[in-house]
Formats: sequence, structure tokens, C-alpha cells
Amino acid sequence: MRAQPRGRLIAVEGIDGSGKSTQAARLASRLGAVLTFEPGATALGGALRPVLLERHRSPITVRAEALLMAADRAQHVDEVIGPALDRGTWVVTDRYSASTLAYQGYGRGLDRAGLDLLVEWATDGVVPDATVLIDLPVDVAVSRRGGEPDRMEAGGYAFARRVAEGYRRLADGASEPWITIDGSGTADQVEGCIWERVSRLFGSEALRGTGAGNGIPRSTPSPPLPS
Repeated sequence: MRAQPRGRLIAVEGIDGSGKSTQAARLASRLGAVLTFEPGATALGGALRPVLLERHRSPITVRAEALLMAADRAQHVDEVIGPALDRGTWVVTDRYSASTLAYQGYGRGLDRAGLDLLVEWATDGVVPDATVLIDLPVDVAVSRRGGEPDRMEAGGYAFARRVAEGYRRLADGASEPWITIDGSGTADQVEGCIWERVSRLFGSEALRGTGAGNGIPRSTPSPPLPS
């Protein structure tokens, strides 16, 4: 009996307001993939999410923030992502390891070498088969946000610009495939561009709609906060 091929992991990244949550959900639906997110997709992550994002909470130091994100990701990999991949299921995650490098690295100014080690340890070596970066100007992203800003969104324009530039540098220097998409179009236009690039990268694997109709969970609940 032939062994079950391992699933594929696609991370969708971008600054807050880029539309990445919408596009992650649409891509997962097209692929018949498990949809998940960070932070908060596990019971532990759900407890950590308000600590990390709610503004009325006690201040968090930058290193503590990175460690809490790593704790969320370690549980996420062991509980959600890893088991799905082992079943041969594709996974689309709304944020993954690049978020730590962009936000806590380029945004907060933490040492890149230390963060690289932290990310590798937290993910247990599970890297995305592709990362989709939805790129658009910070002022456009800010104008698209709704409701009260969370703690990350409240970091201001300078912080958001550093994060956005960090994402671009990560994409330019990556050894794994990154797909950079102009996020300034409509949601349907951006979805079409992502699908064209993903289907070109993965070929018939993507076109088969892996996971669809096989009794595999289609998604985990999406977080209510805008992104």
C-alpha cells in the first residue's frame, strides 16, 4: 500500500488591513484545505490571543511578546498543522512564522538571528511550501480597517511601515517560494491573482482540490479581529 503523501502548507501574510484573512479563507475553500490562523487557533492560543492583542491589558515587553507568539505557534503546529499535514491534508494558515520576523523583528527591532532560532524551535522545522504576501501601501491598509484597533494595529504608521518593509525583504531573500500579490484591487481580483500563482506553482496538486470531499475539516473558526 502506497504511503499517504504529506499535505502542503501555505501561509498567507500581510500587514493588518491587507485583506489576508479574507484571502486565506478563499484560498482554503478553493483548495479544500484546512483553514487556520495565528494567534488563537488552539485552546492555549485562545487564551494567549487577548493577552497579545487587547489594548487594555498590562503592557508586554518586546521579548515577552515574541515568546508568547512562539508558544502559540508551537501549540498550533503540534495540535493543528502537523497532524493535518501528516494526514495528507493541505493547510492554509492566516499568519505563520514570517509574522514573527516582520512584526517582532523588523517592526519591534528584535535581533533577527535570535528570532530565526526561536521560529525554527517553535515550528519544529515545519516550513511553508509557499508563503503568499498581500502587499499594499500602509495608508490603504489603515483605511480598510474597521472597529477599534488592536494592540498591533495601534502601533502607528511608522511601526506598520517597518513591518511592511520587513515583509518585502523577507520575500526578496527567501529560499522557499514566496508569492507577492498587489493587494490594492478588489477582493475578487486579488483572489484571482493568488489562485493563478498558486495553481502555477503546484500544478495538478492544487487543481485536484486536495482534501475536498474526504471528510477532512474545512476550517477552524476565524478570529473576529479585522486583518
